[in-house]
Amino acid sequence: MPRYAAIDIGSNSVRMLAADVLANGRTETLASDREVTRLGESVFRGGMISREAMEFVAGVLARMAQAYKKLDVAAVRAVATAAVRDASNQAEFLERALAAIGAPVEIISGQEEARLIHLGVQSRWPHPDKRVLIVDVGGGSAEIILAEAGRLREAFSKPLGAVRLTEAFLKNDPPTPLQHLQMREFIEERLNPVVRRLGTKPCDRAIATSATAAAMVCAVNRIPRARREEADRRRATLPQVRRLFKDLSAKTAAARAKVTGIGPRRAQIIVPGVAVMLEVLQRFQLPSLYYSTAGVRDGIIADLAARRVGAEEAVLNREQRRVAERMALKFAVPLKHARQVAGFCEVLFDSLKPLHKLAPGWGRLLQAAAILYDTGHYISDTGHHKHAQYLVENSDLPGFTDREKLLMAMLCRFHRKSMPTARHTQFQALAPEDRRILLLLIVLLRLGDALDQSKEQRVDSIACELKNGTAVVTVNGTQQIDLEIWASERVGEAFQQVYDRPLTIVRGRR
Repeated sequence: MPRYAAIDIGSNSVRMLAADVLANGRTETLASDREVTRLGESVFRGGMISREAMEFVAGVLARMAQAYKKLDVAAVRAVATAAVRDASNQAEFLERALAAIGAPVEIISGQEEARLIHLGVQSRWPHPDKRVLIVDVGGGSAEIILAEAGRLREAFSKPLGAVRLTEAFLKNDPPTPLQHLQMREFIEERLNPVVRRLGTKPCDRAIATSATAAAMVCAVNRIPRARREEADRRRATLPQVRRLFKDLSAKTAAARAKVTGIGPRRAQIIVPGVAVMLEVLQRFQLPSLYYSTAGVRDGIIADLAARRVGAEEAVLNREQRRVAERMALKFAVPLKHARQVAGFCEVLFDSLKPLHKLAPGWGRLLQAAAILYDTGHYISDTGHHKHAQYLVENSDLPGFTDREKLLMAMLCRFHRKSMPTARHTQFQALAPEDRRILLLLIVLLRLGDALDQSKEQRVDSIACELKNGTAVVTVNGTQQIDLEIWASERVGEAFQQVYDRPLTIVRGRR
């Protein structure tokens, strides 16, 4: 199960998300953060990021990086959008951002931003059989996306962000009628080519993302800002948005801040944001807009998972696999069996990431041990686990450090018989963290071994997922797999002891 982090440096705010991607494609959030920075204000006013904004954002990025670095993520992707795209001093900003998070920041195009937004919505709220229009009004740009049957068909990015429009048109508080007129004409002009391209063919659903959409839906549904997550999948109808825009347009920022769902920072830029939403509703003849909490961050996570970025860290590289298999052959290990068990261990390690929370590199050592734990049979079938420990610990294994060899040897030692106890002095001599990690991996190796107990590869595939606090392993096979089911169930006691969760083995397809 991969673990990723995403940073979205927008024109109005910076957002961070770290999450595990589950086997079914859904995500489990581990850490998230959002900070309003108004990075775009100085850019849209003077063409460059101000010194104050740059300092502030660098501090925010450093704080967010500290949060996800504690989680051993497999990969991180940081992107910057409209404000940094337009800034004349973007090179200096990127240098500061790199220093803050220790990873490069990528300036993405409006099309890439739209693609990530679509991926984020699909991951959070899939519509596999529908025609969906997605609109995201950010600080610097607005993305309008048409998706059909879960696929992105058309995407447009227009300079209609709430911060940009505020700086360009709304100089007074409240704005004058002339300022409103000029802003609406600008919005209409930028949307005209989009409407001509997409037409007004009915959509099954229209979805709005971004904080502007959240505030709008909260306002019409009387949802307080503190409970903004409750607005997810709630809607605002065209009449409701029209009334809200009329009401907000006549108020000062201080008065707008008192409207339920709209705080003091959002009140400063909510009017142009709602104006864009209203124009989209009217021009595309939409009855309502639903809000989704998804955004660029979710799209980044989904994209990294789809491309399996960083997954190589949890899998033996070509040289390591060659070294391990060469040693296995030297000591007459049946290679088909070893590869089968290593494959099962890979699935188990990946699927149980929410429980063991280990860095991906430990998955490699588990797979290596799965290839080598039967080497001890070459010396004697009696006590072969102890012989395997000796062979691994004392063999030359290029590509593995001495510490890794020791831990792999200990995995081989405890792949059968009793679990480590106080009487196992070599195990007890290890560092406490190494002992903890080994216990977590020993159980997975035992389960992987059990799933090919006959050594005849009767199990075609397995699936592992967490259901109601229980680890459920579904075993699929077209042959007789009673022995594998029985052996796997016997691992249940050790699994419960180490993971504090029941283990259930389910027979799948035959």
